[in-house]
Amino acid sequence: MIQQLATYATHANQSRGRHYPEECPTGGRSGYQRDRDRVIHSTAFRRLEYKTQVFVNHEGDLYRTRLTHSLEVGQVGRSIARQLGLDEDLVEAISLAHDLGHTPFGHAGQDALNACMGEYGGFEHNIQSLRVVDVLEIRYGDFTGLNLSFETREGILKHCSRSRAAKMGDVGQRFLDGTQATLEAQITNFADEIAYNNHDIDDGLRAGLIDLDDLCAGTLFGDIFREVQQRYPHAGGTVLRHETGRRLINLFITDLVEETRRRISGAGIETLDEVRRHPSPAASHSQEIGAAIRQLKQFLMQNLYRHPRVHRQAEKAKRIVHQLFGILFGDPALLPLKYQERLHCNGEDPHQRARVVADYVAGMTDRFAIAEYSRLFDPRDGI
Repeated sequence: MIQQLATYATHANQSRGRHYPEECPTGGRSGYQRDRDRVIHSTAFRRLEYKTQVFVNHEGDLYRTRLTHSLEVGQVGRSIARQLGLDEDLVEAISLAHDLGHTPFGHAGQDALNACMGEYGGFEHNIQSLRVVDVLEIRYGDFTGLNLSFETREGILKHCSRSRAAKMGDVGQRFLDGTQATLEAQITNFADEIAYNNHDIDDGLRAGLIDLDDLCAGTLFGDIFREVQQRYPHAGGTVLRHETGRRLINLFITDLVEETRRRISGAGIETLDEVRRHPSPAASHSQEIGAAIRQLKQFLMQNLYRHPRVHRQAEKAKRIVHQLFGILFGDPALLPLKYQERLHCNGEDPHQRARVVADYVAGMTDRFAIAEYSRLFDPRDGI
């Protein structure tokens, strides 16, 4: 069944197009479906399987990775898009691509690489994700990158400083003009938050880093957990945890859909142009649920992300990234040949050298970064 899109949705046949014009192939796929498929078949997407979400890859097989996170964002995003009459394929394409530029070791790796790049323009994973799809993926004879639609690329770049936006071309212009992204891009940002809040709770409880009583006492999770206990008095802890989690996701999705509909109606938004020109994003949670989500994020920050075990791994990860960047920047001959070729093509500009090294390090999986660190620094490791 073909989805009936709302008038304010992003329609694929009205896309601003691709950087390199392509003939529209037959076969029934829209431009945004093609974007999604190109992302799925990319090398960078496969690497997400071995990149940290919260827990380093070798810590357990059941914890989320960047790949499973991206899939969950896509699932949540499609559910929201369908209820609002938005283009589900565009939401899924943005969802699956939004973390392609993430470093190994999660946010610890990103912080370390940003520090290394401090004199050379810095490092942000969402800008790197755009760099991956625009430049770094080499798969096609007619162009570099994946040549995605403007709207997908715009959604990948979900935030950007004005100074950097000025260098981002077409997708950076809205940050300079003060206009909004499509509703598909806006709800993908919320889907990202809904997904990681809920799966980080699940992984934190599974790992024993979050105390269930503390979680129930201090957040909205507790109200729902008690309702689940009353309904399933004989259920075990695993069932109770998952039943609570899915109800929490449903609550967040329902609230987002209802509040967004209310804002669209209240503002009289009927077209995509009106979405873009609106003074603030039309997609939003209600004040009550927004406050509950902030409280939940604060709990996770204090009790999971800053837990001594997570902090310990994060500090190890930062050292690995710092030292990898340092030795590769100091001696580019240690880089793989294809990266050395990029340096030779661009001269000896230190900014270019730093960016090439950052591309290499950011593309590593957790386990490859650990192995590369061992090869470069441990004399007992083989060549």
